[in-house]
Amino acid sequence: MKKVTLKDIAGHFKVSISTVSKAINDSHEISSDLKLKIQAYAKEKHYKPNRLALNLLNRSTKTIGVVVPNILNYFFVQVLYGIEKVANESGYNIISCISNESKAKETKTLEFFDAGTVDGVIMSLAEESQNEDKHDALIDVINNDIPVVLFDRVSDNVQCDKVVVDDLEAGYKITKHLINIGCKNIAVVNPISSSSVGKLRLLGYKKALEEFEMPFDPKLIINLTVKDDLDLLMSFLLNYKTIDGIIGIDELIAVQVLEVVKARGYNVPNDISIIGFTNGQLSKYVTPSLTMVSQHGKYIGELTAKLLINRIKDPSLPYQTKIVKTSLLVRDSTKKLQ
Repeated sequence: MKKVTLKDIAGHFKVSISTVSKAINDSHEISSDLKLKIQAYAKEKHYKPNRLALNLLNRSTKTIGVVVPNILNYFFVQVLYGIEKVANESGYNIISCISNESKAKETKTLEFFDAGTVDGVIMSLAEESQNEDKHDALIDVINNDIPVVLFDRVSDNVQCDKVVVDDLEAGYKITKHLINIGCKNIAVVNPISSSSVGKLRLLGYKKALEEFEMPFDPKLIINLTVKDDLDLLMSFLLNYKTIDGIIGIDELIAVQVLEVVKARGYNVPNDISIIGFTNGQLSKYVTPSLTMVSQHGKYIGELTAKLLINRIKDPSLPYQTKIVKTSLLVRDSTKKLQ
């Protein structure tokens, strides 16, 4: 069936295309009688406005592009939920893309956004991008007057609005908690060791050890890659020293570490206490339930969307960096404070 256009409706009523457009948009310039007739006819013929043409005319897409590095991390799911909530309330749609930690995929997505498909971009950098710390495609987007807000994984070399978690303080806080419940040999399993987030959490861990005059042992740090066998690396770790505390730098890793430790006959938390990051569904329903750091992903999503929409409305605003504090949710995978 042929798609009905404004021209077709104008021909039917023997009026101008401009008159039809104004009637459909409920303009007071058109008489009520004619307006109602045109609206009823358009509805009957299933008329749909050409969004691309309207976007070109208005120089606005009412769309926000979002790029996250890993959708399997529940934190990014929470952030997306917060972004979409605020975007929809403000009349925007979102296009969400996943870089899968790949700079090439991230660049391709940014080039697509840079072609006029979105009014602004919200993004967390891929691990490969953070490794190189060169962001030509992102800077091109900003130079083409498309507002950008970076969150969680950011770069000092990109001038834009940013929302970051206080990851150093979070790493410090959970290490201090493990020390306070009596842990002497605390290991870290880090699947994002090259990212700013992974590095800052490790710095927080070292800060807590230093404060309590405990030596830093690099053999207690597992920097995990996708090619590594976690079971094997955990065997080496558990055979190396009597480990009584483990920090998993994200939720999935914390759950996997819990299962490996239990499979080897250790009691959690009596033998080994485990803490993870991101308060997702997995951590609540494993046995024992995992003590976790909440990064308040939904709130971060809402905050980034508000910052971006404000900048779309007023590009002259000064850049802001918002720092979000974390919360420790103590559950059954850590010993109780004595």
